[in-house]
Amino acid sequence: MARKAPWWMTAVSMGLIAVLTGMTVVGRLSDPSHRKFLVLDVVVGVISVALLPIMFRRPAPGAIALAALAALSPAGTPPSTVGTLTVALRRPFRTAALVALAGTVGHLIQGLWQPIHGLPYLWFAVLDVAVHAALLGWGQGTQARQQLLASLRERATRAEAEQGRRVAEARTLERTQMAREMHDVLAHRLSLLATYAGALEYRPDSSPEKLAKAAGVIRTGVHQALDELREVISVLRDTEIDDLPGGRPQPTFGDLRALVDESREAGTAVAYDDRVLDPASLPPATGRTAYRVVQEGLTNARKHAAGRPVTVKVDGQPGDGLRIELTNPASNGTSLTPGSGTGLVGLTERVQLAGGTLDHGQVPGGGFRLEASLPWPV
Repeated sequence: MARKAPWWMTAVSMGLIAVLTGMTVVGRLSDPSHRKFLVLDVVVGVISVALLPIMFRRPAPGAIALAALAALSPAGTPPSTVGTLTVALRRPFRTAALVALAGTVGHLIQGLWQPIHGLPYLWFAVLDVAVHAALLGWGQGTQARQQLLASLRERATRAEAEQGRRVAEARTLERTQMAREMHDVLAHRLSLLATYAGALEYRPDSSPEKLAKAAGVIRTGVHQALDELREVISVLRDTEIDDLPGGRPQPTFGDLRALVDESREAGTAVAYDDRVLDPASLPPATGRTAYRVVQEGLTNARKHAAGRPVTVKVDGQPGDGLRIELTNPASNGTSLTPGSGTGLVGLTERVQLAGGTLDHGQVPGGGFRLEASLPWPV
């Protein structure tokens, strides 16, 4: 649907058409045989110009009325021509073709009883048909181009909105992934602090050296936890971790032994059985996932079964997959820190995104088992 033209443009168009109509009436005075139609020409010209506002508001009926007036006098030709073009620009092809046909018939009738001297009627008819066909083609072609441009603009707007939505979703996913990484790290760090704090609470008779060492570990762990918390806040403020000063690299499968040693230093008895063949060929993403599985298992063991031994078994080879199993006996006391229940949920999602499976639950005789299986292509 074409947009409505401004009022001043309509006024200018009506003025130009009125001038052309007046020039047509004056031009016919040079032919003595046409002077007898002067009154008719003036009346038709005035009515045709007066009908222009109606034609602009309702193009099809107005154009047909102008075509009928054009059959009476050449003074109606300029308004009738504009009416045919207006309908071709604004209405569907069928309506525009019918209006163009009405204009052609009206001018054929005009040529029969008011012929142009020196121009055979056959040539007049050919020109009449050609002009109205050109008006129809011009209007429909312009309308099709406008519709195409409008469609392209709409598609561009939709594509831009869709791209914005995809970018927002990607940023949200990235922030979720980074926040999940920080959750794993913070939970591990805070569980270590809780272990050392518990040792200070239950063994106040320890030697000053041990107390000083435990206090130093707590102080260092608090600083590390604060740094990691700052990274979480920066993630939520749309700041990339890589741009932060002191941003740490992602852990790999090779960091598992250091993770186990850290838990041992915190007082957890960890039996680590590593039977992985060719660990250097393990994909980095799989190695990071394996690290997070062991980290979450050790964290949960310290939180819910403090002081109990933990067994970590890791085995696998290219083409056979990577298997991780953590087991620990049931707790004999109260948990050091409360659990939110979201760690295993996030870990399950992480493992599934890596193409693996995760299973966890109670074992016969008491205790807890966490088992993960990750793909390892050849």
